[in-house]
Amino acid sequence: MSSNSVSILGIQIVVSSLIFTQGILWENQSTKAIEILQISEFSQQEGSAKDLQPISQNTTETEPDIELIVIDKLLNEPVFSPFRREGTVKDSTRPVYVITGEEMEAQGARTVKEALRFLPGILGDGTVGTEVNALSGQFIRGSNTGQVLILLDGRPINNLGGGGFDLSEFTTNNIERVEVLPGGGSTLYGSDAIGGVINIVTRRPTEQITTETKVNLGSYGLNQQSIQNSGKSGDISWVIGYNRTQAQNNYPFTIPEANFQGTRRNNDALYNNFNVKLEANLGKRNTLTLSTLYLGKEQGVPGGVPIPFPQFGQGFFNSLTDNNRKYTDQVLTDLTWNSKLGSGDDSLLTARVYADFLNTRFDNRSGAITSQNRFDTKQNSYGIQVTHNWNVAKNQTLVYGFDYRNTNVRNTTFNYGTNITRENYDDAIGQGAIFGRYEINFSPSFSMNLGVRQDFSSLVNGSFTSPSVGGKFAVSDTTTLRANYIRNFRAPTIANLFNNNPTNIGNPDLKPEKGDSFDVGIDQKLGNIGLLRLTFFSNRVSDTIAFKRLIPPVNGNTGTWENIGLVQTTGIEASLNLQLARNVYAFVNYTANDPRILESANPAEVDKELRFVGADKLNLGVSYENPQGWYLGVLMNSLNGYPTNNINTEFLSGYTTFDLKMRVPISDSLVLTGSLDNLFDQRYQLFPGFPDGGRVFQVGLSSRF
Repeated sequence: MSSNSVSILGIQIVVSSLIFTQGILWENQSTKAIEILQISEFSQQEGSAKDLQPISQNTTETEPDIELIVIDKLLNEPVFSPFRREGTVKDSTRPVYVITGEEMEAQGARTVKEALRFLPGILGDGTVGTEVNALSGQFIRGSNTGQVLILLDGRPINNLGGGGFDLSEFTTNNIERVEVLPGGGSTLYGSDAIGGVINIVTRRPTEQITTETKVNLGSYGLNQQSIQNSGKSGDISWVIGYNRTQAQNNYPFTIPEANFQGTRRNNDALYNNFNVKLEANLGKRNTLTLSTLYLGKEQGVPGGVPIPFPQFGQGFFNSLTDNNRKYTDQVLTDLTWNSKLGSGDDSLLTARVYADFLNTRFDNRSGAITSQNRFDTKQNSYGIQVTHNWNVAKNQTLVYGFDYRNTNVRNTTFNYGTNITRENYDDAIGQGAIFGRYEINFSPSFSMNLGVRQDFSSLVNGSFTSPSVGGKFAVSDTTTLRANYIRNFRAPTIANLFNNNPTNIGNPDLKPEKGDSFDVGIDQKLGNIGLLRLTFFSNRVSDTIAFKRLIPPVNGNTGTWENIGLVQTTGIEASLNLQLARNVYAFVNYTANDPRILESANPAEVDKELRFVGADKLNLGVSYENPQGWYLGVLMNSLNGYPTNNINTEFLSGYTTFDLKMRVPISDSLVLTGSLDNLFDQRYQLFPGFPDGGRVFQVGLSSRF
């Protein structure tokens, strides 16, 4: 770990100690702790669709006069991703971090990308900007965006054409919670889960007919409106919503390295997102759910300022554009059947079919007409998930099933000068798997889980076996130790394999990337005022797929992909949550990443830090929150400097920003929200030549009736 990492860790420990001491001094009142009812795997009641669903219920309707201590709120938070069934944070042997819909509203998070900002374990700021429409980049434990699996209500949605999924596409109006599970998840979910898993959980219907509306205005032309209707009539329940988000993002900025000063242009965005969810009770023990999301976005692509030095450096080939545009329209839909088997509540069968249609168009209208191109990518995915959750005994649970997903991606380039369309690739990947995970509680203080998954693929080198083992031991009522190992993999994308563009020809002989994820940790209760979660981890990735330039070109091809390199990331995830006084809370979390290149085709990269993904991250926050819905918080986000190339000759400086957030209930049905982000107008770059937006504000008004 670098000296910079050690110094930041020292700061974190000192700050944590001060906050802890302050909490002890303030905690002189007898606030009665109310234990949350533990979220069980299966409901004890019958006759409702919500009893059968493995995804958690909307828990916004809590009693206003109950104040929950911070430990209960954290440990009893419902989560799905560590188990592939409903459970709670305290049930997991893996560290898992959650942000709820209520917290997103209080923090003013407009998209899922922004919602991840203050969670530990993930570098979610991306590399191209801070605007609402900025392309997301999620880096977990030294992994890149393509090595993090994105789930929607427990099913994969990653783009198999080019990898990853842009989380700025999801506006938060329809999101119940987001879970971040660092450390991989191939045993339960298959490919792409090398660094971790992000599960986006959408809202469930309410029992009573409810309509929510919100208007949000802010800096640089931000104008956001949403409406959501939810309810139940007889055996049918529903959620129907719409979100429109528009922004201009034409802010002033400077790039000192290029001696540049100007205004951001061609940076506008327009979202039109729709969501529909219909649930039907089919008797007392079966339910059928249809869910559809439409994500539509049009945006300008402003590019970056060219950085003249070093020559051929990371920002050397940047260009600012006035006319380049990007269009996405995506349809994500699934049909899910849940059935309680037998006559009891110990067996739940879930069967799902889904279909996704992801369309992206990028118009490059810069330069001479002969160099202007349109790039179109169309992905169609069809999948099946069948999962059986079975309580074999009071202390044993078995989760097993099979998955199948077939994805076809077609990518073309149209040249405006010649009016010729070139097909870069039009290919499909079929992925199937069987899996199982067994949990046993040997005693109230000791539990273990064992898992294995066998993936099969239409690719020659696409099959893989992913075992896992985890354990948790409660040393005392306040101290719990945990440890985990997971074997992970990532299959090559269709572009990696079959691309026929002369500048980057595909390599059909690529092998999957392979990962080994270890972690050991401790969960320590601090009296009844706080919880410390500390995790030491190691993530080792081999056969990394990387682009290699061919100099001189071979048969006209200037580059291809190869399996090269071995990277090992070691680090720390620390998360401290405190209740300083009645309704006064604080948090500190720190993530230290040290991704080292152990093997590479370029000897100059060996023992160097992997670019972008090694930044150390420190978050702080203090807030006032009460059961009536008031919220006032000051939040800090800090990243240290990091290299932008693998030979570590180019770096970006770190940055520290402070945000002010508030939520004020005006009446029982009307709420005012507001935020002032980057309070001290700290200016920085997320990629050489690509600026941040500086200080921004937003204010919103929402109603519920």
